[in-house]
Amino acid sequence: MQSIDDALAFGRKQLDNSPTPHIDARLLLTHLLGVDHAYLIAHSDQILTPAQCQTYAQQVQRAAAGEPVAYIIGRMPFRHITLHVTPDVLIPRAETELLVAQALHFAAGREQPHIVDVGTGSGCIAVSLACELPHATITAIDVSAAALAVARRNADENRVENVQFIHGSLLEPMPDSADIIIANLPYISSSEWTQLDRRVKLYEPELALHGGADGLQLIRALLAQAPQKLRRDGVILLEIGWRQREATTKLARQNFPEAKITCLRDYAGLDRIIVIECGGNGNAILAHTNHYHEDHSP
Repeated sequence: MQSIDDALAFGRKQLDNSPTPHIDARLLLTHLLGVDHAYLIAHSDQILTPAQCQTYAQQVQRAAAGEPVAYIIGRMPFRHITLHVTPDVLIPRAETELLVAQALHFAAGREQPHIVDVGTGSGCIAVSLACELPHATITAIDVSAAALAVARRNADENRVENVQFIHGSLLEPMPDSADIIIANLPYISSSEWTQLDRRVKLYEPELALHGGADGLQLIRALLAQAPQKLRRDGVILLEIGWRQREATTKLARQNFPEAKITCLRDYAGLDRIIVIECGGNGNAILAHTNHYHEDHSP
């Protein structure tokens, strides 16, 4: 390879086993050169140095072996921000952006909402909410000290000051009650874990993915703790596995018998978010697919 165009062609060819070879090749090169996509287009005939060619080839080789591009470049876009990511944290997914949208919806009209992000990981939820809700108080909790270090860095890089980071398990270290509890906890079951894509299983942290035998171990524990930690008109937002709607709804009903419980679907039309409304004054906004399930049991 010699030019930017040659490098991109090389990257696309080597990454043909990726679902997005064009994007992956471009992300690796823009990161290496410190430029944006528009620059690559405008300077497609620019000659790369031998050192740049060697580094790019090495990074493409890592990606072709299955290492996520986000870990190679150490960055990942999420909503309106860019996040630092390492193998200590789960790579943020588009589905989790739907959780943030729900939290923004339920925070509207609350003067100074207290939002608790349980299992914050990279801090994608907490930092996004802090950026978009400067009047809110955000508490971000994680059992992993390494993950909290990544989340703190993302808060610093995005210049948010209304997030408090706490090391601990689920809601146990939470100092006071919350208006909104939001969580993307591990929900992969043991049977699903054995079939998980190797690029996920080999590189992303099992601690952030594997949710026990039925995938609901931590969700079950969180919902048992939540009645003591949520305000009377509070809301709980949970990301779940696409086959966990009925089981999670049952757990929610056991712990919040009077609540309105809704399940929203994600961009692919799969069950993805459980909304537990204790106050009954709001209504969950529908996900991209405009489909949802609602529990009407008493």
